[in-house]
Amino acid sequence: MANNAFGIDLGTSNIKIYNRSDDTVFVEKNMIAIENKKNLFAYGDSAFEMYEKAPDNINISYPLSNGVIADIQNMELLVKYFLSDLMKNNLKPSDYYIAVPWDVTEVEKRAFKDLIKEANVKARRVMIVDKAVADGLGMGIDVKNSQGVLVVNVGFDTTEISILSLGGIVLSRLIKVGGRKFDDAIKAAVRREYSLIIGGKTAEVVKMSLLDLEEQRAGALVYGRDIVTGLPVEREIPTALVDECLVEHFNTIIDNIKVILERTPPELAADIYRHGIYLTGGASQVSRLALLMSKGTGLKVNVSENPVTSVALGLGKIINDDNYKSVAYAIEGMSK
Repeated sequence: MANNAFGIDLGTSNIKIYNRSDDTVFVEKNMIAIENKKNLFAYGDSAFEMYEKAPDNINISYPLSNGVIADIQNMELLVKYFLSDLMKNNLKPSDYYIAVPWDVTEVEKRAFKDLIKEANVKARRVMIVDKAVADGLGMGIDVKNSQGVLVVNVGFDTTEISILSLGGIVLSRLIKVGGRKFDDAIKAAVRREYSLIIGGKTAEVVKMSLLDLEEQRAGALVYGRDIVTGLPVEREIPTALVDECLVEHFNTIIDNIKVILERTPPELAADIYRHGIYLTGGASQVSRLALLMSKGTGLKVNVSENPVTSVALGLGKIINDDNYKSVAYAIEGMSK
């Protein structure tokens, strides 16, 4: 087995990289800042700090959109810089295991492999792993047995709903609902009810602190620009308003879970009934999502202990445990 091996989960909002040499998972914002359309200005968390604050000559963007690579050039740059940081500017030949959504085209799948090959990171081998399978392993599920497992990963742009059995995917569905849609719903509700424009970062903070606020019975304090006066103001937003505006998106996810369950073979459906839903992904932590999912489907919901890093942890298991090596594969027609 190669000494140097990395497992990469290219999330839209955060990139997660498992590093075999020290058995850790590196997490940073998957974001890049380009100055005057050509110079790298910042990347990762430092680019996110500037997001929604930068002047016009600095373009800050996510190179991924809806689970696939939208800007290959910038994504290559990011991968190279992140891996250089991890290897202390001394890139060594390494094996790479990259998690890819199931419900994407072969061309989009190949782009993930090309990305590592073209990023000049001395890739020895590039292996593809279906994201949902890595997710299951990261949550401690033995995905190679014949039990049916339902994994729901709620990410930033997308939610992937998958049924696993015998180390593969039986059914999967990728829908364009995730954390970004939740943020947009909060921004729209605050604008409608309070004539107040807030930024995406503020909406994200409100979304993630919802559970704590509800426990304290406190409103969410937000800062933004008043539409009428144009002046910066502070407002306290009731948590009930935020809950209300998120329900529609939660219901879309639940409806799609039901569609998958309706198509599930009966024997696997029986397993899922016994074990319940496994919920993971960064946006799965939003208050009341697990509760509504349980009510809407009548199934128990097992919430991941490491929702952000579960895929990367699963890739780590594949790298370290020969028993799970078979779930990784190379794309045919391309050299390893």
